[in-house]
Amino acid sequence: MKLNLGANDRRVEGYISVDIAPPADQIVDLAGPWPWDTSSVDEVLAYSVFEHLPDKIHTMRELWRVLRPGGIALLQLPHATLGDGGHCDPTHCSLWTTSDFEYYVPGVAEYDRFHEGFAYQFGSWPAFRVLNLDGRGHIPMVKYPRLFGGYVTEFNVDLEAIKP
Repeated sequence: MKLNLGANDRRVEGYISVDIAPPADQIVDLAGPWPWDTSSVDEVLAYSVFEHLPDKIHTMRELWRVLRPGGIALLQLPHATLGDGGHCDPTHCSLWTTSDFEYYVPGVAEYDRFHEGFAYQFGSWPAFRVLNLDGRGHIPMVKYPRLFGGYVTEFNVDLEAIKP
């Protein structure tokens, strides 16, 4: 199964479109429990959707839960501290940076230091591998000018679920 989260009317062949309102194939409020079985999803597209979800921990845990071992998530988000794109949209309720993903990648200090405490507090803690780091070891970003001034910096992060 392949899911296109926050799809609205953006159809991608081979993917089930998912959104909180029609015309998506499945109507789902991703702020609550995700309706798919554990380890049942091969791939997730989530372009400009995670910033519309209020709880980062819930979002990352549900993403990890539904992905099969080795499942892939292709995410695109506005960077919260580089430009105004993360802040200016009144429907954004969580702000993300590339550094957020350090807490979900084994071998990175933030994950290695804190994941056991997080798991104790929140239950199982998700683990991912970042697949698309650039030559400097960073998540790639693109800067776009805004109509009335300012700019949006978006980043794309491709994650692979690490599961037993």
